[in-house]
Amino acid sequence: MTLTLTNVSKAVGAHTHIHPTDLELQSGTMNVLLGPTSSGKTSLMRLMAGLDVPNTGQILWRGEDVTGQRVQDRKVAMVYQQFINYPSMTVYDNIASPMRLMGQSRDEIDNRVRDTAELMQLTPMLDRKPLELSGGQQQRCALARALVKNAGLVLLDEPLANLDYKLREELRAEIPKIFEASGSIFVYATTEPEEALLLGGNTATLWEGRVTQFGPTPSVYRKPVDATTARVFSDPPMNFLTVRKGGNALSFGDGQSAPVPAGLTALSDGAYMAGFRPNHLELHQHVSNAMTFETQLVVTEITGSETFVHLDHHGERWVGLIHGVQQLTLGQKLPVYLDPSHVYVFATDGTLVSPAPYAEAA
Repeated sequence: MTLTLTNVSKAVGAHTHIHPTDLELQSGTMNVLLGPTSSGKTSLMRLMAGLDVPNTGQILWRGEDVTGQRVQDRKVAMVYQQFINYPSMTVYDNIASPMRLMGQSRDEIDNRVRDTAELMQLTPMLDRKPLELSGGQQQRCALARALVKNAGLVLLDEPLANLDYKLREELRAEIPKIFEASGSIFVYATTEPEEALLLGGNTATLWEGRVTQFGPTPSVYRKPVDATTARVFSDPPMNFLTVRKGGNALSFGDGQSAPVPAGLTALSDGAYMAGFRPNHLELHQHVSNAMTFETQLVVTEITGSETFVHLDHHGERWVGLIHGVQQLTLGQKLPVYLDPSHVYVFATDGTLVSPAPYAEAA
């Protein structure tokens, strides 16, 4: 059972929502759509569901062309960040409603409603109406209704955003297991790289209506095909710095240099871009060959367990993600350190030339 998109695009007037896209999703898989707001995640989901018809291309579901088929004629479940429930029904009846429409037996409905309610921590609320619930409880009710439907394609558009942290973490672990066991194709949209990594499976990175890369989540994270994908799959976005290759050395700003990785010795001399993730910048030197960069502290953000430091490096803006609470003074000169093994090399057009050595070894 597969869902195949071939050259699928969507435009409204002069505005392109989805550029021509090819994707193939397999049964029993978790597929994450990762990208910032307005990158095309919801538009792509609506095409998958049949809520919108593409301007070009073809959508195949289980080998059948469903490009123009209505959403009600497809076995699809969809849950949005903004929950949708039937206000006049109890939580029990909301969850049971898809199975009743499918004509399932009363006992089967009751068993599955109660099992799903237990998973969603809704058992004490089964007799309540949705408006008597908190926002997080209402979203759990909407999610439970999708789970019991046993749809072949389940589309979740940032469904956990309104839930409390503890339940969100529990469901991130449980949802993939549920859909893998059911054999459904699971598509989950998020703006958070960390959430994509926690969910696992496959990830498609989106930027301005284009799928920039699709593949196993760890592979996309460690080996982004270009600088755009690297930015999308990094929170905060990856930092960049112009470098020059000359002979066997890569020359960085501030007079820093690093040996050319073994796989790049045949690379032509010239200008490139170095990329490194914020969590790889350090305030202390932990390896003997670390490069040192002189920066100025612009802003700090303390989350409690981590500190985001916004830095100015000769006009370039970098962000460092530093463990712990750091007592720093705005405007101060701040040396930062970077292990060369954490540096990606990109061509000036953004194409990946070499993954960071640490990613190759992972």
